[in-house]
Order: sequence, then structure tokens, then C-alpha cells
Amino acid sequence: SSGINAEYGVHTFIKYMFVIEANYHKTNPYHNAVHGADVMQACHVLLGYPVVEQVFTDLEVFAALFACAIHDVDHPGLSNQFLSTTSNELAILYNDHAVLENHHLATAFKFLQEDELNWANEMPDKQKGLLRKMVIDLVLATDMSKHLSLMADIKTTVESSKVAHNGKLVLESYNERMLVLQGIVHSCDISSATKSLPIYRAWTEKIIEEFFQQGDRERELGLPISPMCDRCNPSIEKSQVGFIDFIVLPLWETLGELMFPFCQEMLNQLNENRNYYFNRIPESPRCSISDPPSEQERNNLSAVSEKRKNSRGKIAELDEKMSDLSSIEEESFASDST
Repeated sequence: SSGINAEYGVHTFIKYMFVIEANYHKTNPYHNAVHGADVMQACHVLLGYPVVEQVFTDLEVFAALFACAIHDVDHPGLSNQFLSTTSNELAILYNDHAVLENHHLATAFKFLQEDELNWANEMPDKQKGLLRKMVIDLVLATDMSKHLSLMADIKTTVESSKVAHNGKLVLESYNERMLVLQGIVHSCDISSATKSLPIYRAWTEKIIEEFFQQGDRERELGLPISPMCDRCNPSIEKSQVGFIDFIVLPLWETLGELMFPFCQEMLNQLNENRNYYFNRIPESPRCSISDPPSEQERNNLSAVSEKRKNSRGKIAELDEKMSDLSSIEEESFASDST
């Protein structure tokens, strides 16, 4: 129904997807094929909810799932900012604009130029062109620098959206449907925080390690270390709380309002995960996020606290002595004057 020929296209499509999987970097702790599959699965779940059933065309659904699958292919495990700062060839090629997102798209569509992988070969040109346009728009929407503007557009759509008497969301124009699909794909890309706590913690470990590896390279190159990338000065718990408060939660709340009540379970889990990390924000940074502070760490913190208390006491005593000395000098000066 998406336009893939049943006899030729499906077999070729499977072969193509194996190539996509192979071109995700296994050495990346986070941006690897498992992440691509995880995002696609999350999108499949959201698009299966009754409220959006029959809202999107088959081609639009296929475009969203395909975009999720390829959205980070050949990711180098480095940020757009790092690539631009170091004048990486990809940053030069794409003029510092959505460098990685453009690269993922170009990589995926480049494989379609090979005859043995071109599953879209027998699609009508108009349909093929529309699919390409949709996939490009959807993957570019995963660029975090577009987050705020995308959020604003989705909020406007939510305010004007309607739900029919049968409980189905009504999106009357192609632009409205694409905007909601962009929101869904973007939400799925950052959906790890909506998963059960053990899964979320596992994904957090992976993304933090990938950040740290970038920070290691920045240190070697003598560059300023990017936020959250310094393994010697981590702020993991705080960064997760901030990421949820300012990025994930507002987007998922907007999506939840649009697809009410089907995202409520994710929102509840999101708040639980947020509280988990909030309650573990340490008095001083630690390099481990798996466990609460150890007994030794607590003892060290107590010792530091005690030293500070003693220091404050000594400073207070010194201030008192200096005050007394000043009083004596003033009295002496007064008596001399008389």
C-alpha cells in the first residue's frame, strides 16, 4: 500500500534495510542501529493509537517509519557543533546547517542509487518525489536546533485541532499532518526518558558515555569542552532533570494533549524518571550514575563539610580578634588625643 512492489520491492527493501543497519556505527555507545530501531518502534506505537487511526495516508505512515529508521545512519558519535568547530568535511559540505541530519538523509538516499537496493524503483515518479520530500522534512525535524520553533508550530496546531465524534483527530491539510508527524518523529527520537526506569537508565549511560568520548577529543584538541561532555566534571543527574524539564516534558505534554489520553502512561513514567534523577542530584559531582553516593563518598562529603565549618569558625574568631584590636587602637588614639 506504500507503493513498494510486492514481488520485487519488498525483498529489495529488506536487503536495503540490512545495508542501513550495517552503516550505523557499532562503536557508538548511543547513536547506533539499536537507537534507530528503538525510535522506529516508538513511532510505530504512537501511530497505532486509535486517535490517529486513518488520519494519515499509507505513504505518510511509511515515510514516518522509514525516516525513523534512517534518521541517524552513519552518525559519527559527535555533535553538529563539534563538526563545525573542527571544520569537518561534513560541516563544510553542508555549510554548518543541520550537518548530521543532512548527512543521514544523503547517506540513505545514496544507497537508493544502487540498482540492487532501489526498492522504490517501480514507484510512480510523483509518489517517489512526495516520499522523498516527506522523509527529508521529517529527518530535518530531529535537529535539536529546530526544537523550539517546531514546538511553537505544534502548539498552534494543537490549539486549533479538532477531534471528530468518533474520537479521531481531524487534520484537514497536508501541512497539518506533516507538522504532527514531525512532532511524533522528534518525540520518538528523545523518547528514552518515557521508557521504564531500567531502560531509561541504560540509555542515559550510553548517551553520557558518547558525550564523554567527544569531551575527551575536545580536551586532546585543546578545545573548550562542550556541556555534559566533561567526564572529569560530570553533572549527569542535573543534566537529565534539565533535559526533561525543558525539552522532553513540554514536547510530550503537547503531544499528549493532541493524542489524549493515549500518551498519559508515557507522561506518568516521564515524571517518575525525572524524580528519580532529581532525588539523586549529589552535593558534589560524581562520575557514576548507577548508584547513590557510597559510604566513602558520604564520609568524604562530611569531612569536607566539617573542614568548612571549622574554617568558618576560625575566620569568625579572627574577625573577632581584629575587631577587638581595632577597638584598642581607637581607644589608644582617643587617649593620646586628650
